[in-house]
Amino acid sequence: MKIAVASQNKTSITEHAGHCQRFWIYDIKDNEMIAKTLLELPPEQSFHNSKPNDSHPLDDVQVLIAGGMGKKLVSRLEQKGIEPVMTKETDLDKAVNGYLNGSLVREDSECHDHEHEHQHRHQHRHGGETGGKH
Repeated sequence: MKIAVASQNKTSITEHAGHCQRFWIYDIKDNEMIAKTLLELPPEQSFHNSKPNDSHPLDDVQVLIAGGMGKKLVSRLEQKGIEPVMTKETDLDKAVNGYLNGSLVREDSECHDHEHEHQHRHQHRHGGETGGKH
């Protein structure tokens, strides 16, 4: 099994997976981490900039862990047989170990299909009207 963890700064889990270009790839055997390698993508291969039906360097992972992702990315991953996992955990190894032992606290996908830059405008425009809920 392979687990990808979004980590733009290479040290903690990235909050938004769509624009991320760096992913730690964990090779798992018998529920144990056996290897961890960094995958660095060019900008055009970020999920935001690539087409959903095109082949992607992360197509061979079974799980993608990130701090958050929009519903379009969740759907894209699920269509490719990749389990999307969102968490507030920021420690890479803790998140993977938590996933493996079932203790990782998961978050729901974001409530809209907008990309990162648009999210801030969306939240600003509607935040007060909905009491911060979307």
